[in-house]
Amino acid sequence: MSTRVIVVGSGNAALCAGIAACEAGAEVLILEKGMEELAGGNTKYTAGAMRFAYDGRDDLQPLIKDRCDPRLARTDFGSYSAERFANDLLSFNGGRPLSPEQRRLVDQSLPTLHWLASHGVTFEPIYSRQSFEKDGRHVFWGGLTLAAENEGVGLFEMELAAFKRLGGTIRYGAAVSDLIFEESRIIGVKVGDETIDADGVILGCGGFEASEAMRAELMGGQWARAKVRGTPHNTGDGLAMALALGAKRHGLYSACHATPMDLHMADYGGLSLPPIERKNYRKICYFLGLMLNAKGERFVDEGENFRNYTYAQFGQKVLEQPDNFAWQVFDSKVFDLLYAEYSFHDAHYVEADTIEQLCDQMDGVQGQAALATIAAFNDAVDDTVAFDPTVLDGKSARGLDVPKSNWAQTIDRPPFRAYPVTGGITFTYGGVAVSDRSGVLRDDGTEIPGLFACGEMVGGVFFEGYPGGSGLTSGAVFGRLAGASAAAQGVDSLEEEQSIAS
Repeated sequence: MSTRVIVVGSGNAALCAGIAACEAGAEVLILEKGMEELAGGNTKYTAGAMRFAYDGRDDLQPLIKDRCDPRLARTDFGSYSAERFANDLLSFNGGRPLSPEQRRLVDQSLPTLHWLASHGVTFEPIYSRQSFEKDGRHVFWGGLTLAAENEGVGLFEMELAAFKRLGGTIRYGAAVSDLIFEESRIIGVKVGDETIDADGVILGCGGFEASEAMRAELMGGQWARAKVRGTPHNTGDGLAMALALGAKRHGLYSACHATPMDLHMADYGGLSLPPIERKNYRKICYFLGLMLNAKGERFVDEGENFRNYTYAQFGQKVLEQPDNFAWQVFDSKVFDLLYAEYSFHDAHYVEADTIEQLCDQMDGVQGQAALATIAAFNDAVDDTVAFDPTVLDGKSARGLDVPKSNWAQTIDRPPFRAYPVTGGITFTYGGVAVSDRSGVLRDDGTEIPGLFACGEMVGGVFFEGYPGGSGLTSGAVFGRLAGASAAAQGVDSLEEEQSIAS
């Protein structure tokens, strides 16, 4: 008799769990809360980038779909060691040591990417967002090099196809309302009035970012006003069910991944748009210009680091400003460097031939204060250092209340543009504690038999921020682990029953 595994959710983490459980010989059913068009959780809203440790081109080659791309011969991918990945995570830990969950993420990142490739998931170099041309070569920066083919939508479609090829089944419009716990273990789930039996249940159904009430309660009142840039279905259902069974809370509940977003975007990333276009509401090129709040003041060091290491924090910083918004200001020197979302057909911005006219058009901003801020910034720019977006170039603006450490160029070449932004919440960091096999733990450190978790459900992976691309990799790492463990759980239970019977 085969092991029966239920996976709750159908995003990247859940699908990886399903693939791994099928691979281990289990009979796997994925239960997805949404209808088919909204399946995939937050995954379909992402750009599909995945961060992982690698030594060089040889580690990347097996992952790349088009290995005949002529650009590859002129590409410098560099390397991204496990030590560097760990240090990048540590830089967002607020003084906390590397957690066991983070260590697993780092150690299993490359093997997990190769495992995905073995199931037909292919990747593309992120030329448009992670590299700049320098001396005729494409130079990658920030340790992030590859994204799934066709971004988040493609990742979902490739993983779902792999799951089905292995014999997995998925049901849509099947919201799990309860976990069935009998005889000291999980034995199934409830979907409405229906009971579905299982040897193991994997919660891969996301965090609580789409619940306004939970955001306000667990993160603070300002988060009730955040734009939700992902699925409307991540309302903390799995978390609530696990906690009701005594699961241990783990991680930093007050923190989340937040991104500067178009102020006028609809909640849930614009559900009227094709999924692949929803990411275009992001506005993460602030490092090429300035961000001003309603008082006309700068409030972050836009050039503190590569945007991979700052955008998840700066979304929160924007939300903390008066009236929860800011404007991103650029001049024409950088228009050709702005990402595609800045020229998206629904992008909101104002344009003017003078700074004075621009500030007059920036709704909600004290115009004279904004003018003074820009003038003071321009005076502080170090013109002796060359601008180089491929490195932390040290081209700074110092002597200001808020310096700009890199990529500081004067705002002086017309036309000028300003884009209104707010904070968009992507996913929450607080979750449950899991064992080294992804079993959900109680407060006393024992596992809840038959219950596993992956993806945003797992606490302790991120704390006060994260290096971009780590979220999808974490989902894949813990999803793969949960799937294999849940499949083995059924085998263990069967062996135990046979032993008792004999």
